[in-house]
Amino acid sequence: MEDFTNNSIDLFDKMKNHEQVVFCNDPKTGLKAIIAIHDTTLGPALGGTRMRNYASFEEALDDVLKLSEGMTYKCAAADVDFGGGKAVIIGDPTKDKTPELFRAYGQFVESLNGRFYTGTDMGTELEDFVHSYKETNCIAGLPEEYDGGGETSIPTAYGVLYSIKAVANVLWGNEDLTGRRFAIQGLGKVGFKVAEHLLNEGADIYVTDINEDTVKKIIDISEQLGRKAVAVKNDDIYSVEADFLVPCAIGGIINEQTINQLQVKAITGAANNQLLHKESALTLKKKGILYAPDYIVSSGGIIQVTDELYTPNKKRVLAKTKAIYQLLLEVFEEADKRDITTIEAANQICQNRIEARRDRNSFFSPKKRRKWQIRH
Repeated sequence: MEDFTNNSIDLFDKMKNHEQVVFCNDPKTGLKAIIAIHDTTLGPALGGTRMRNYASFEEALDDVLKLSEGMTYKCAAADVDFGGGKAVIIGDPTKDKTPELFRAYGQFVESLNGRFYTGTDMGTELEDFVHSYKETNCIAGLPEEYDGGGETSIPTAYGVLYSIKAVANVLWGNEDLTGRRFAIQGLGKVGFKVAEHLLNEGADIYVTDINEDTVKKIIDISEQLGRKAVAVKNDDIYSVEADFLVPCAIGGIINEQTINQLQVKAITGAANNQLLHKESALTLKKKGILYAPDYIVSSGGIIQVTDELYTPNKKRVLAKTKAIYQLLLEVFEEADKRDITTIEAANQICQNRIEARRDRNSFFSPKKRRKWQIRH
């Protein structure tokens, strides 16, 4: 038998916690993609497809493996009938997108025969997957004109707001955000809506984003509402004296260096994989900063995407999104009772949900799969 351990990248070791990793290559369209399926105990894998000009194959692989594992916990936290998966397309989203590339990608998704459902993520748009939808029905998060749920940033932003109120309840015994200060990192689709919500709640905000026009726009809105909004440059956001840090951009931003700068009471935001290392959760705990696990905070989007497969219903989605509030309170209570980090408490709750289902028949047993296909 061939010895794989001497390879520069031991793929089987890297994917040891995953069920399947699929490499997609279509030279004609330039498609280079990786689909990672982490765990299908709760149902077929679900996760967005991001497009990014990765510096190397290894970087792309590490990203998709980490993100797909996070999706397993996010689906368990959101209490939806899906497992965790994720995909990345290697390329520049501003230059390399074509309808043909996304149709080719759709064919690869279809070849998985229902094991993986996908939609938008960083670097991709709803319209990209209209092309993929011509090749596979395993697309979620379609535009409303295609009978989809539309923009997922709406429930995601509401989920962040509900999460902030849950944290506020723990910190101060009430949900009133009037006069509270929030340092918001990233004013993209979700971050901008979160900023608007907070201003409407009477909060003051400090914001940073690479897009100066977006920063100016939210400051203009704050002035109209009679609230305070201050533009902060890049990494200066970490040292802002505020009540909350609200990360809504890239992951890995909570690390030993940034934690030393923090002057906040809590971290509650929509960015994925905010902790660079798992140990950072313990450092935050020791510093007295309450961390709301990001995969719970940002689960409003996944709630809408999965709900869409039962026919879109915005009121139902927002009603389900409110459950994020109660789940976070459960996480904080468990962490306090057991004197563990909030990440450990959240992971344990999600693992318990998965294990409760693991003893049942596999989703891929013919009987269970036919039942799921009929419902969807």
